[in-house]
Amino acid sequence: MHYDKNWAKIDPLSVPDMKVPAPGPRSKELHKRAEKYMKGYSSQVKLFPVAFESGHGVTLTDADGNKYIDFSSGIYVTNLGHCHPKVVEYLQKYTAQLMNCHDFTTEIKALFLEKLASVTPANLNGIQMYCAGCESVEAAMRAARGITGKYEFFSFYGDFHGKTMSAVSVTQVADSTTGPRATGMHLAPNGHCYHCAFDKKYPECGLFCVKALEKQIQMEGTDNVAAILMEPIQGWGGSIVYPDDYLPAIRQLCDRLGILLIVDEVLTCCARTGKMWCVDNYGVIPDIIVMGKGLANGFPTTAFAIREEMTEVLEKISASTSYGGNPMAAAAGLASLEVIEEENIVERSASLGAYIMKKLHKMQEDHKIIGEVRGKGCLLGIELVKDTDTREPFFEAGKRVYQVAFSKGLAWIPANNNLRMSPPLIMEEEIAEKALEIIDESITIVEKEFGY
Repeated sequence: MHYDKNWAKIDPLSVPDMKVPAPGPRSKELHKRAEKYMKGYSSQVKLFPVAFESGHGVTLTDADGNKYIDFSSGIYVTNLGHCHPKVVEYLQKYTAQLMNCHDFTTEIKALFLEKLASVTPANLNGIQMYCAGCESVEAAMRAARGITGKYEFFSFYGDFHGKTMSAVSVTQVADSTTGPRATGMHLAPNGHCYHCAFDKKYPECGLFCVKALEKQIQMEGTDNVAAILMEPIQGWGGSIVYPDDYLPAIRQLCDRLGILLIVDEVLTCCARTGKMWCVDNYGVIPDIIVMGKGLANGFPTTAFAIREEMTEVLEKISASTSYGGNPMAAAAGLASLEVIEEENIVERSASLGAYIMKKLHKMQEDHKIIGEVRGKGCLLGIELVKDTDTREPFFEAGKRVYQVAFSKGLAWIPANNNLRMSPPLIMEEEIAEKALEIIDESITIVEKEFGY
């Protein structure tokens, strides 16, 4: 299809446009009605209960007519902007034609699978499709068990892999409602250098955390470890970016111990980190890769892909789901993958991310409560601390900066003392600069509130 490639371009002076103090009266009314029945909202909604009405490109408009710069992409989902015309057209066409036929083949499904297999790393072309990230994570875990005949998994402090029972067992957020963790699920310290669990300094440490992981596997495992499961960059944990040699070291460890490597790219896939796949930043090829979020630009579509020589095991894991791989999902996925190629989204993500990171480093120099700025491509974060020497997390400031910036017209993502940023990959630098000015102003306000 033909469409104006500048469809999302807007005048930087037009955003944000806050017509009434937010959350406004209509937002409050709608949220109150929904909250009567809907329980367990995310922290970002609890901190700023706005009700959204529409989205276009890099902006969101709430029920009171306030227009925000979107610096979250619906939490890493709408990589191509809200309501991309090609995604919309594909969805409209195939929704009108056929919405669901269980796991039977359709032409659009075949087209999507062919396209996806053409862009996955190396020969990871044995694919199953699901709806939610946790579904694909758990299916990948079942595949690992089928391949190895083993059942144990190691993941990392701060990891987030989903909220269903097996996925949450390898996730940091497990609590009394989900515990005890499933049998054979282990968490290990990660390679987050700013808060090193071993009080070491990189690179002099020689990646001591990887050596410690090997020891932990030997001591805690029962010779039944199927795989290491990890996020290549942690999202919920605070946009945690590891040293460049960390993932290759984990790959080498897996090879040495004869266990599989599952990389959860639900959050990082499809150009988010300045490469098509986050692992491409490190030259690592996993045995299984899990993808979602930006895969279909907002439509609930996830999948995992496995090495070709291992695909026989997938016959043991039924891909039959009520909704996975439906024509709508395949259409949105195909359109998204085509747009990523046609609009050079990988390159745009890398360029925009570099621009933002440069601005963030300057911001860090100007503020006493910024401990670290980090990111890869357009997956970025700011960590707020009470003292840059002690690196004590500043949770209260994190909440306030998030709220102040949101009230000024910036829709983004909190994570305790970490402020997460994931702008649509089509955003122009001028709009990103407006967003960063709001963040800068908001941190200044909050620093004064806390006496800095």
